[in-house]
Amino acid sequence: MKKFAPAALVVVAALSLTACTTTQRTVTGAAVGGAAGAVVGGALGGYGGAVVGAAAGGAGGALIANQ
Repeated sequence: MKKFAPAALVVVAALSLTACTTTQRTVTGAAVGGAAGAVVGGALGGYGGAVVGAAAGGAGGALIANQ
């Protein structure tokens, strides 16, 4: 169950982006990517990793959401 919740969140977020404007997709992608990056970065590298992960995840999420 612990692994199902994050996967379900990603699927719901991806499906919710289909009827949004480009700006809304960019903001949502950056938010989802930033949150995921912060969690992974924090788990791997502590506070510094969370900051770097959030920045990289936010930028990556914004780029991917607009593809």
